[in-house]
Formats: sequence, C-alpha cells, structure tokens
Amino acid sequence: MSGLLRYAACVAALVPAFFSMSHAARATDASLLDALRKVAPQANPKVIGLALKATDCAAASGLPASNRLAVIDYSRPSTEPRLWVFDLTRRKLLFKELVAHGRNSGDNMATKFSNRPDSLESSLGLFRTTDTYDGRNGYSLRMDGLEPGVNDRAMERALVIHGASYVDSRAANKQGRIGRSWGCPAVRSAVAHRLIDTLKGGQYVFSYYPDHKWLGGSRYLKCDMPASQIAKAR
Repeated sequence: MSGLLRYAACVAALVPAFFSMSHAARATDASLLDALRKVAPQANPKVIGLALKATDCAAASGLPASNRLAVIDYSRPSTEPRLWVFDLTRRKLLFKELVAHGRNSGDNMATKFSNRPDSLESSLGLFRTTDTYDGRNGYSLRMDGLEPGVNDRAMERALVIHGASYVDSRAANKQGRIGRSWGCPAVRSAVAHRLIDTLKGGQYVFSYYPDHKWLGGSRYLKCDMPASQIAKAR
C-alpha cells in the first residue's frame, strides 16, 4: 500500500473515534448540567448553563479548571436564596444561600451594576477566587474579576465574599429586603467561614443578571472565538 493510501486509511479510521469523543464530551457537559439542575431545582437552569459555559471557556483559554462553582443570580430578589455553590466533581449542591448586593445596585431587586471604584454597586461576570484574610468584615475571600470593563477592578474595589449580620431572613421579613453591602456578595455570618473555605484557592464565581450588553459582549460566553483572543482579554 502506498504512503498516501496508508495515510487515507488512518484518517478514515480516526474520524469515527473523533466524532465519538466529541459526542462523549457534549454528553458529559449535558449530564453535568442535568445533574446540577436536579440538585438545585429552584435555580434557573439557563443561568447554571451560562455559568458552566463561562468556566469551560475559561479553561479553554488556559486557566485551570475548578471543582467548585458558585452561581449568583441577581435577577432574583434579595429576600430569596440566589447563591448556589456546587461541587462539580461529586455533582452535589453544597450551599443555597441569601446573598447581598451593593446598596447602589437597588433595593430588594438589584438592577444596576458597575466596575467603578466607590460606585457601591455589585459587578457581574466571571470571577476566580484567590486568598483569604481577616479584615474589617472578618474572615473574607478575595476575588479576581476576569472580564475587562465588567469586573476586572474587583481587587481594587475590595469586592470580597464575607459574612454580614444584615444578611438575615428575619430582617428581610421586616423591611422587605436584606441589608446591602458596598458591592460585595455578603452572606450570612453563620455560614460565611464554611462557604469561604469551600470556595477559596482558585474556584469560580459567576454573577448573573439579564444585562444585554454584558451577555452580548462577555468573552466567556462566546467561546467560539480563538482561545488566544480570550487570553489577551484578561
């Protein structure tokens, strides 16, 4: 058999395997989304899907994959749980919690988001957690914003996960909302330490709101572009 024929035969043999692997990868992604939807039935499955798409895109751009994911859905009122923390390896729900938004983002409903320092507004998009520290708000977790112009000033703004006494369902019943932060995704003090330890050290946090400009422009929601372009955007 000539070299050309041998090459053609090898390619023909590999094509079915390639498509089989591609199908397996898609099936795995679909099964993960399906598993997370089952363990968090109150969460919007479309938001979970966007969060998984963003983290997959981050991995495609060269960032390490994570085994835990926090999803915040700011389209929900502050009086309802809108933060879910998933174990992606075991496909389990670890936390379902209330979470605060910035005081200038809105009252019970958050509607305004910013990347500006001193805006006192929350930021959208994909974040990656870094280290913990003890500060004015106690045990806290720093987050690195990965989206230019959207949340990449998170470190400068000191947007961190921390516990706060104003994140309280009883207060929500009295005033129609939980307390608000200076832009940080603050959680109940009772769970803050455990939740932070679950997410520290390079896990992903995805903050969602149906903002058309962000949804249409986020590089982490458009992974059809070359990975090199996504990497340059960080």
